[in-house]
Amino acid sequence: MTEFRIIAKTFQGLEEILAKELINLGANNVEIGRRMVSFTGDKEMLYKANFCTRTAIKVLKPIKEFKATDADEVYEVVKQIDWSEYMDVKNTILVDSVIFSDNFRHSKFVAYRVKDAIADYWREKTGDRPNVGISNPDLRINVHIAEDVVTISLDSSGESLHQRGYKTATVAAPINEVLAAGLILLTGWDGECDLIDPFCGSGTILIEAALIAQNVYPGVFRKEYAFEKWKDFDADLFDRIYNDDSQEREFEHKIYGYDINRQVVQIATENVQHAGVKDVVNVEQRDFYEFEQPLDKAIMITNPPYGDRITTDDIFDLYETIGSNLKKKFVGNDAWIITHHEQLFDKIGFRPSTKYALFNGSLECEFRHYQIFDGKLRDRREEGLDIKTEEDRRHNLKFKPHKKNEDGEWGDSKHTEDESHYFKSKPFKDRDRRGRGEEEDGAEKDREWGKDSRWKMLEAEDEEEAEIINRHLGRWGDRRVFAPREDARGGRGDRKGGFFDRSEGRGGRDRGDRRSDDRRGGFSRDDRRDDSSREERQDARKNFFGGKREGDRSERSDRRDGGRGDRREGFRGDRRPSRDGERSFGGDRRDRRDDYRPRRDGDRPARKFDGQSKGDRPFRGRRNNED
Repeated sequence: MTEFRIIAKTFQGLEEILAKELINLGANNVEIGRRMVSFTGDKEMLYKANFCTRTAIKVLKPIKEFKATDADEVYEVVKQIDWSEYMDVKNTILVDSVIFSDNFRHSKFVAYRVKDAIADYWREKTGDRPNVGISNPDLRINVHIAEDVVTISLDSSGESLHQRGYKTATVAAPINEVLAAGLILLTGWDGECDLIDPFCGSGTILIEAALIAQNVYPGVFRKEYAFEKWKDFDADLFDRIYNDDSQEREFEHKIYGYDINRQVVQIATENVQHAGVKDVVNVEQRDFYEFEQPLDKAIMITNPPYGDRITTDDIFDLYETIGSNLKKKFVGNDAWIITHHEQLFDKIGFRPSTKYALFNGSLECEFRHYQIFDGKLRDRREEGLDIKTEEDRRHNLKFKPHKKNEDGEWGDSKHTEDESHYFKSKPFKDRDRRGRGEEEDGAEKDREWGKDSRWKMLEAEDEEEAEIINRHLGRWGDRRVFAPREDARGGRGDRKGGFFDRSEGRGGRDRGDRRSDDRRGGFSRDDRRDDSSREERQDARKNFFGGKREGDRSERSDRRDGGRGDRREGFRGDRRPSRDGERSFGGDRRDRRDDYRPRRDGDRPARKFDGQSKGDRPFRGRRNNED
């Protein structure tokens, strides 16, 4: 069969994993891009890329690539494509577009123009036009624009490939199936030992791990693919791929999933049963605080709460417990944890041997590998044991947080002055406090050179690497430790039972001290103040700040009787005091009646109005001259 170009889309950070999958399936000319892998293959390879890969979310078949600067140019080129090769006039179509260009600001408008071009092609050819199908179209067309390069592709997948089809229910903030499979494949686990997920949620990691351990393709649960509606669909070829189970194997170990929520455990159990992996997956309700040392060697792959979409009573305490339990009850095993916040990793208290930058939805995360062992890292190195492999070192040296490039894609890029997000985060603060030393000739060049070297400092994974790189650079100077600033005033003290006890708070002139007893009292002034009057102190304060200077704004006068007056408690000198029982009003009332008399008990009740009488005449019943 004839080979053609195919593009498989994936998540940022999983490109290499997807490329390995495609090579194992027989793909040719594999090239890795941003969130995509390009390769060549025939129709069988296209079917396998959809049915067998675990980390692909879309598989596209490009049919036209050209350059354009506006939607009208796109319309003219798309209209010239021979669409009769791919569809009939009676088929329904759906066009989606992805744009990273300043020339095209509205992605839906481009999709509309492509749809119009296809409709006009058929109208001129047959006098009829295809309809748009929103829910289940016969042909899905993908438009990708990067700057001025436009690629028109046929979507062979249909719905995203992360929708496996084995879930009957889900929970809040579930992990994506493609991401879950990617995490497992990044660890290198292939079913050689037990696997534990102490925060299993709906069981996504458990099920994906069971499929990987038994080498069951994820497509077996899928009901249909978009390529099944194509004109050249080969049903016999796809049936052979679907029914081929020669690659499946037995799994001799167990997969354990735990969660504290009983309803979540029930949902995970139902999903495990529906996926047909209940023989190798065991789900229980258990708090992570009750975690016990596994009897056999195991690996932990988990996605604990981040504190963003799912809140806990104390997220930091949870991650401290994770680190404590790993150190005490998971010795001799490996733990892989993905989370969003750097501060949460700090609470675990371990130095990772490997870390990957990934995205969980829109959240930028890191996936870190911890090797749990007895003793200290220094003692382990003295014995000739190192927790890092050469592959780990190579990966960590090229590891960088992701940043959007100019074309809008997420990818690696050099540090810029505006990229303060990473350098202001907690783990990088201390490393930033390095002196540059005296400026010499070529200082501007040194600053530019230091931008790239700073990344290397941040990428160093242990003290030895940091020391080597720092010695090699030699331009940042030694780390300076700043002594606390001396203050003539008294110490701030600590709170009662905590970090700041204000019962021994810092005193001072005119500052006062809070009451040290348990009663909630007011703020009392210190008796050690001078006998100067309030006006004298205000004059002294004005003199301290320089008094009134030239150019200062003049005092604002009132709009009416000249001057604002004293507004405290709603009182103004240009209006009468409020009457008893009424709330004071802070400003003038226009057209106010000074002869107003408060209502008394003997006054006539309010007039009734029936909606028909005219004027201010009170309603007294039926008029005599009316029928």
